[in-house]
Amino acid sequence: MTTLRQHYDNSLTLDEYLAHMQVNKDEMLAIYDAFQTPNDARLNEIKDKNLKAIVITEDWCGDAMMNIPILMHIAKEANIDLRFSLRDSNLELMDQYLTNGTARAIPIFVFLDNTDHQYAVWGPRAQVVQDYVLDVRKDLPAKDAPDFEEKQKAVHHTIHEKYKNAPEFWNAVYESIVERILKL
Repeated sequence: MTTLRQHYDNSLTLDEYLAHMQVNKDEMLAIYDAFQTPNDARLNEIKDKNLKAIVITEDWCGDAMMNIPILMHIAKEANIDLRFSLRDSNLELMDQYLTNGTARAIPIFVFLDNTDHQYAVWGPRAQVVQDYVLDVRKDLPAKDAPDFEEKQKAVHHTIHEKYKNAPEFWNAVYESIVERILKL
């Protein structure tokens, strides 16, 4: 079994991940540019922990599009080196972090301490975002309904547009990640 350090070492740097991206790159970078990191003393506490992180992701994922730019800001301020592991190419890693024990939901942020052991895990969504997604999806027909695919596509579009234009979600993601790292 591959160690977390080996996964980290074999993962893409931020620049490599950005060069790899073919979907959601412009939207992700627009969120990065629009988000303002708060003046937050907790970032110094995080910096003192000397963390690094593996980001389990895929560029087509709308949640990754919204969450990764916020993590990038935290990482910049707290000196966390980020590495990007593509979920579909690294199922051994992904399957250690299943959501509710079954779902390969992404992104997942695995924070490692200075001994390369898991320190904290975050993802795939902040609770307020999860509540929103569940609310938007609540009226979808059954998966075997003839109009399911069409309606699911419309729901995904609605969620995607909200993610791109929701500073309140970005702030909630920021708070959720910081609180998880500090285990408040």
